[in-house]
Amino acid sequence: MLLRTWLRRTVLASAMLGAGLGAGLAPAGARAQPAEKPLRLVVNVGLQTLDPIAGTSFVTRNFAYMVFDTLVAMDSQGQYRPQMLQGWEVSADGLTYRFTLRPGLEWHDGTPVTAEDCVASVKRWGARDSTGRRLMAATQELRATGPDSFELKLAKPFGGVIDALGKPSVHTPFMMPARLAATPPTQPVTEIVGSGPFLFVKEEWVPGERTVFRRNPRYRPRDEPADGLAGGKVAHMPRVEFLTITDPATRAAALQNGEVDYLEYAPLDYLPMLRRDRKLVLARPGGIAQIMGAVAVNHAQPPFDRLPVRQALQMALDQREVVAVHGLPDEMTRVPCQSMTLCGTRYSSEAGGEALREPSLERAQALLKQSGYKNERVVFLHPADSALINPMALVVADRMKRAGFNIEVQTLDWATVAQRWLSRAPVEQGGWSVVPVIYTGFDMSEPLSNPGISYNCTGTAPWLYCDEALKPLLERFEAESDLEKRRAIVADINRRALANVNFPLTGQFSSPAVWRAELEGVIDFGFPVLWNIRRAAR
Repeated sequence: MLLRTWLRRTVLASAMLGAGLGAGLAPAGARAQPAEKPLRLVVNVGLQTLDPIAGTSFVTRNFAYMVFDTLVAMDSQGQYRPQMLQGWEVSADGLTYRFTLRPGLEWHDGTPVTAEDCVASVKRWGARDSTGRRLMAATQELRATGPDSFELKLAKPFGGVIDALGKPSVHTPFMMPARLAATPPTQPVTEIVGSGPFLFVKEEWVPGERTVFRRNPRYRPRDEPADGLAGGKVAHMPRVEFLTITDPATRAAALQNGEVDYLEYAPLDYLPMLRRDRKLVLARPGGIAQIMGAVAVNHAQPPFDRLPVRQALQMALDQREVVAVHGLPDEMTRVPCQSMTLCGTRYSSEAGGEALREPSLERAQALLKQSGYKNERVVFLHPADSALINPMALVVADRMKRAGFNIEVQTLDWATVAQRWLSRAPVEQGGWSVVPVIYTGFDMSEPLSNPGISYNCTGTAPWLYCDEALKPLLERFEAESDLEKRRAIVADINRRALANVNFPLTGQFSSPAVWRAELEGVIDFGFPVLWNIRRAAR
């Protein structure tokens, strides 16, 4: 019944609009052939915000990759390659970068992409993103030098210029026309004009429920094969739809019955059933594509403004127990892992985490007693509507209670949690103490974008951690360009982040995508990549 109701309301409704043809459903005998069916992706949450610089959600990022493009892109090996760029040159002293756009790039309105557009877009992103702010702070000048060329001059060494411009996840430096890039970065743009492989069909958008795209006939893909986010973005499907189905059972049934083609995240409770279905393909995310759970703690309010109290919390968190709640096979988990930048990534380091590999409630209780904790109330914001966070949060809350914390669990939806944790008020006035969260390796694996490292002493993130000893390490990492030297610095950064308990970790695991086996050319990257896909002929 759930499936039939959802199909009648959403899938069949979208078919009535299908590819802009007709006003009603065609008779069964006249329906489009499978190759002409829209490609339907079920996203994890509904799309509400379209601007990838003003917005912070993963679904907004997924939307942006459909309609916008980037100067630099990450391939499947984690290497950064030219995308909108033809290439770049770096001066001998490493302080000047000269960029050239590849020919023939056009915005969706038919106007050419110019260097001025790209300069304005980078500056807008650089005023919003953590990595971008650091890059802009190190920049002396960023200017267009011709219609298709621009130059970035550094005032001081910055070793990750290309990494920053190729940042794959929130906030990604997507390019847009200069007139739109003039919009303040916290204010959404008023129209969606990109240069990417798909066009946004605004008139068919139902916020939170359905988003529709058409293939961009003006898009000129690169000549090389698609590889991760890099290479030729060839849009084979004339129409693509993002759909929202909140019920996990309905999601699984819709995929198995062929009413949808692709789930951004497979419902974990249904993994055994989906694995057995030969009509489906389960992604195999690892390393940077895995997810890390963590606990955001309010460093500015009692009791977590005191390091010994944070240390007691950290000792109470048994990653094996927290992640086990998902019932995943061993090959889909990586616990314990005390690398702030995730285990299995290029900057992975568990330095300083040796004592945390065997957590203990008894030791947590002893640490809490020694800390001088006075039974202060701990307000725990529990986002119960998140299928991934909800079960992990229950375990974290239970272990905190058993460790001796006076915890008050407030069960809310994620939208309310996200608003509440911006508050800097004490808990007696609507503030907060603890929020369980998850982040992907795309957000965690780079120190300059890592939520538990990069916001140190900036005052711009809700958790407000500040460790003076971490400042010079971040500055050294930022200035260094040699990969091996950077890795050595990351080891020291990891020690400090764990020692100060910036962002205690609750475990690394996979939450795979799943799609119909009839889809050919699917790029298993860690989040949906919808170019390069064809539907197999029957």
